[in-house]
Amino acid sequence: MKRLMATLFAGSLAFFGVVFLGSRVISPAWAQLPGGAAPAESVSTHGYVIANQPVKGSSIPADLVFVLTRDEVYVPISIRKPKGDGPFPAITMASGEGRGGMKQVIQTMERLAQMQDHMIARGYICVTINYRNEIPYAYEQAKPPQNLPDSISGNSRMLKSGPTLDHEDLIAVVRYLQTVPYVDKDAIGSMGVSHSGEMIMKAAAEYSWGAGIAIEPADHEFLTVDTGPTAPREGTEIQFNNVDVVRKRANKAEAMERISRINMPIMIFGRVHDHQNGIFQLTYEWMKEAAKDVTWEEFDHPVHGYVFIYPQKDGSYKPDDIQQKSWDIFMGYFDQHLKHPRHQQMTAELKPPTTPAGGN
Repeated sequence: MKRLMATLFAGSLAFFGVVFLGSRVISPAWAQLPGGAAPAESVSTHGYVIANQPVKGSSIPADLVFVLTRDEVYVPISIRKPKGDGPFPAITMASGEGRGGMKQVIQTMERLAQMQDHMIARGYICVTINYRNEIPYAYEQAKPPQNLPDSISGNSRMLKSGPTLDHEDLIAVVRYLQTVPYVDKDAIGSMGVSHSGEMIMKAAAEYSWGAGIAIEPADHEFLTVDTGPTAPREGTEIQFNNVDVVRKRANKAEAMERISRINMPIMIFGRVHDHQNGIFQLTYEWMKEAAKDVTWEEFDHPVHGYVFIYPQKDGSYKPDDIQQKSWDIFMGYFDQHLKHPRHQQMTAELKPPTTPAGGN
């Protein structure tokens, strides 16, 4: 019986492709058997407009859309655009981690409505996005996924070499926008705050589009920074303001391999007294060392994510001096990288909001 059990156990390990070497376990990325149908082609990205609805505090409505992702589930976004057929340049906007589904998209869009109104008046489509929540530390172990042959079902299913991660939803949204007739497929930019800033870095290492603006990007995983129990903390908050502290805890070889795959311009906004400003700075330094097209801006502002301009308590749109400076910088950056001569006439015909919208 013992011999039979040992044989069955060994056979099970062989079936799942696991081999023991001393105390080490070597496990292939996938347990597929050889043969079977050729890898299936990825399904063409597409989206379904499920509603067009008014936006609080604005006269410009929004399309609510579900976009197909790599593993064939749908991610929620909203699209607001200038009048006309375009094609217009487009900017995706997101803050923090993915959660809350379409409800979160609508809430974020409404908070950004007045800022977006000014962007739309400048000739841009504004796309508010959400995505699946992250799997902690999965990115550090993952490689860009590949399609695999189907050796089990006898069909040709869509099989992947790894799980779909949150940054891949951003790629799916960009790919979808590149198919939309009123969007200029060569003029898509992205803005992201905090975790959503890291999303841009991760996505840019696997796919290229017009330009990215990473606002205080929480690039722990992108730089493979050790955030374990020995990391400096005040209470539960990690203290990575000092770039030298971060540099000692980051895996430069892994970070530089990811950075080497980036082929699009990226602007990084830091914040002088942010507890993670060293993360932001190191991202810029290593991007610069790798001779990438990267720009650094830094301000001393009391609010995390200050580049996103939310309404005042009374509903008015009143960016402070630093927010106005950051607006001029990032919109100039997008104009430089996304606007083409054919956009100039369309932009000239648009009018910016003349009075602050209220009621947010």
